Amino acid sequence: MLFADRVDAGQQLAEALRHLEREKPVVLGLPRGGVPVAFQVAQTLGAELDVIVVRKLGVPHHEEVAFGAIGEGGVRVVNDIAGRLLVGKQDLAAVERVEEAELVRRAQLYRAGRARTPLGGRTVIVVDDGFATGATAEAACLVVRAQQPARVVLAVPVAPPEAVVRLRRSADEVVCLSVPRLFYAVGEWYRDFSQTSDEEVVSLLAQARNRGHVTPGCD
Repeated sequence: MLFADRVDAGQQLAEALRHLEREKPVVLGLPRGGVPVAFQVAQTLGAELDVIVVRKLGVPHHEEVAFGAIGEGGVRVVNDIAGRLLVGKQDLAAVERVEEAELVRRAQLYRAGRARTPLGGRTVIVVDDGFATGATAEAACLVVRAQQPARVVLAVPVAPPEAVVRLRRSADEVVCLSVPRLFYAVGEWYRDFSQTSDEEVVSLLAQARNRGHVTPGCD
């Protein structure tokens, strides 16, 4: 399945999530690229929209390969790929410091002082534009779990089958529109996979709030 862009992907994903509409879910987009997809889902379901800020930890000199991810609340998910590539612990620690600083920066920028939307007892839909390894999505699910939701649904337009299977251990339900066996990168499944800017993320969140789909909460 080839998507025109993130708007198209979000609209199609929203239709696959219609069964959750009555549960009044909270939709959380993974910045940056997951937010335009999540915006469409929230619009269709009439749901609240917020971001969930996590950062992929890329192997030094092989940044496209994730050795884990970090998220708000001190969540840290790692795998053993760095050891197989013989990367030193000091190099990995340096990556974590950089990504931790970026995580804090983005959280402050996107929320502009607003608290995170309360998730306790709610159905939470975590949305991204797709994933390859699933490390970032796994971290996002752990961040959500720490806030004691009723259940966690992970929703993406496209992902490889092995990652979908693995993420079913982190989410109560995984909704994925396309699970191609030959998978190299998320962008190959979009005709337009232009980078999403911080400004677009902030704008979409503001639009959602103005339409009453986000209410100020407390941690």
